[in-house]
Amino acid sequence: MLKRIAVMTSGGDSPGMNACIRAVVRTGMEYGFEVYGIRQAYTGLLNGDFELLTSVEVSGILQRGGTILQTARNEEFRTPAGQKKGLRRLNEHNIDAMIVVGGNGSLTGALKLHEAGFQVVGVPGSIDNDIFGTDMAIGVDTALNTILDALDRLRDTASSHQRAFIIETMGRGSGYLALMGSILGGAEIVITPEHEPTMAEVAKSLGDAYVRGKSHAIAVIAEGASYTATALTDYLSKDPDVGFEVRLTILGHIQRGGKPSAFDRLLATRMGVKAVNALRDGTSGSMVALAGRKMDLIPLKDAISQVRPINEDYFQMARFLSR
Repeated sequence: MLKRIAVMTSGGDSPGMNACIRAVVRTGMEYGFEVYGIRQAYTGLLNGDFELLTSVEVSGILQRGGTILQTARNEEFRTPAGQKKGLRRLNEHNIDAMIVVGGNGSLTGALKLHEAGFQVVGVPGSIDNDIFGTDMAIGVDTALNTILDALDRLRDTASSHQRAFIIETMGRGSGYLALMGSILGGAEIVITPEHEPTMAEVAKSLGDAYVRGKSHAIAVIAEGASYTATALTDYLSKDPDVGFEVRLTILGHIQRGGKPSAFDRLLATRMGVKAVNALRDGTSGSMVALAGRKMDLIPLKDAISQVRPINEDYFQMARFLSR
């Protein structure tokens, strides 16, 4: 019978994690559970950094970005010895089950605990939207809206000075943010790990925009592309004549911060409630997943088995909408 559960946020932070923590705590309290927060993810687990969370601790955090539990990456927990140490800490604090909120690496750690016999449920939190099995992860919508706000602002100054802007988004293994940002932000071309035009093709696209009489042009590049945004900007500024002055903007970690959107607050809340209900029902080794409008559970081993693919139709859409 469950009495004490724990929750951690791990890996890269994403807007909405606090809403998920709040949902876990208040749903757990409704069922009579004591809910403990583990600070700094697996590092805090190994160090025994546990804190009892009540309604007071999670009051006023719904609208805050980041995570009140903080997050960290930890190499020790990847080892069998580190995993045994983590289990020892959980037993020392009489924790019966745990919820892990994070990306692929974090969920891999959760699976290790499950395979060792500990009850655990995962919640997908990653702005890259690269977690397999769920339509959306916590933080994606907010990050995308941050990108769109930047694109809109840069378009204003680009038009004023007749410039082309190269805009780099996050996305090492997945170009979802870059692709969706380019479609919704009206960019001329997008460069992602999945579909990567050559630098010459980028130059042609921007040059064509100039010839057609456009007052500006925008190329969006994911950080995981084989060539960097800096290298692309240098190439466009020196070699081909695209007509425009070329400027570079790297959005960086601004994409992780800020108040979560209404969508992310609701998604994170629903996922937190679903995770607690799953633990209460005896589920372990599963991840909460959004499937259409419904919340499902899928095996953690499936969630970490591959990167979530991007719908190929979006790449075609990006190409013909940029004309």
